[in-house]
Amino acid sequence: MNERLPAELLRDAELLKVLGHPTRLCIVRGLWQKGSCNVSHMQSCLAAPQPTISQHLARLRAAGIIEGERDGVEIRYHLKDERVAMLLACLYPKGEQK
Repeated sequence: MNERLPAELLRDAELLKVLGHPTRLCIVRGLWQKGSCNVSHMQSCLAAPQPTISQHLARLRAAGIIEGERDGVEIRYHLKDERVAMLLACLYPKGEQK
């Protein structure tokens, strides 16, 4: 990394790098539109195996983009970083958001 770049730029670049994968972008867009969701619903929407979805969720959680809350035996995920919601509003201006 370039130490001469401001920390804010490095942080933002990392955020964009995490969001740069199509599956992760689809996950965060779905969470932005629906408000929250569990892994089973994501799996059916994305037609991807559960381990794959879990790996992407782990990457999004580690970046502080999403967080999960336990609801009985399932975990419901939602957006945590407001900057992501603002980015999605720019990318998908006609997208519905709760």
